[in-house]
Amino acid sequence: MKNPEFSLKEILSTFTSSSGKKLMIFNSAPIGGLSNIVYILFFISLPVIEYFVVFNQYVFDKLGIATCIVLYIVLSSILMMVVAAITWKLKKSVVKKITPSWNSYFKEIDLEMVVSSGITPYNNFFDYYSKAIKEGVNEDNLHKYLQDSFKEMQIENKDLIEALKRDKKNI
Repeated sequence: MKNPEFSLKEILSTFTSSSGKKLMIFNSAPIGGLSNIVYILFFISLPVIEYFVVFNQYVFDKLGIATCIVLYIVLSSILMMVVAAITWKLKKSVVKKITPSWNSYFKEIDLEMVVSSGITPYNNFFDYYSKAIKEGVNEDNLHKYLQDSFKEMQIENKDLIEALKRDKKNI
C-alpha cells in the first residue's frame, strides 16, 4: 500500500459527521480547506444580505414595494442556484483531493460511488461506518472493518455490480 497523503480518519471526516452520517456540505477543513461551517454560515447569510440590499431605503424609494418583492424573489432563486453550484463544486474538489489517498486504502472501491446520492452498491456505507463508530472501532482496526464492510456490500449487491460492469463494457 502506497503511503497516503491523508489518514483514513481525515478522509472520512471530509464527507461524514462525527456520528458517521453523510454530510450535505462536504468538510474540506481536514484536508487543508475551509470548514463546512464557514460555507453554512455564508449560505445562511446570503438571504439576509440580499434583504438589506433590496429593501434598503434608497432601493425601496426607487423601485417601490411590489418591484422590491419581485426582485427579492428572483434574486432568492438565483441565490439557490449559487448555493447548489458552490456545494457541487466543493464536493467535486474534496473528492478530487482525497481520491489518491482513498485509492491507497481501497483501490477497488470507487469513491464517487461511495459518496453518491444515487443507488450504488455502496449505499449502506454510512450505515456500516455509523455502526463502526458506535462499536468504538479504533483507527487501527477501522481499515480492516471497512474492507470487510465493502466485501459484505459487494456480496449483497452483486447483481448491481454485474450490471454496472456490463454497462461499462457497452459504452
